[in-house]
Amino acid sequence: MSEKFKKLVEIMEKLRSENGCPWDRLQTHDSLKRYLLEETYELIEAIEKKDYKGIKEELGDLLLQIVFHSKIAKDEGKFDIDDVIETISNKMISRHPHVFG
Repeated sequence: MSEKFKKLVEIMEKLRSENGCPWDRLQTHDSLKRYLLEETYELIEAIEKKDYKGIKEELGDLLLQIVFHSKIAKDEGKFDIDDVIETISNKMISRHPHVFG
């Protein structure tokens, strides 16, 4: 895991901790759905405008949503961000046997 990505995960860990942000600690998968959708639409808009600064920012916002949902799942004992990364990596390899053999 890159140091920058690790830092983002640690920030979310702190925000959701007992001494973290009350709002972040209260969030659930359901309560965050609207933000996930909103950030997706904002990314699409930036792509359509070819606004690369905006694309970078909105990709970051989407990444935050992924880390946030993964942290909630970790708190629930379901899975964590490493599981998410492993799952998508395995999926990409299995969908591309012509590349990965």
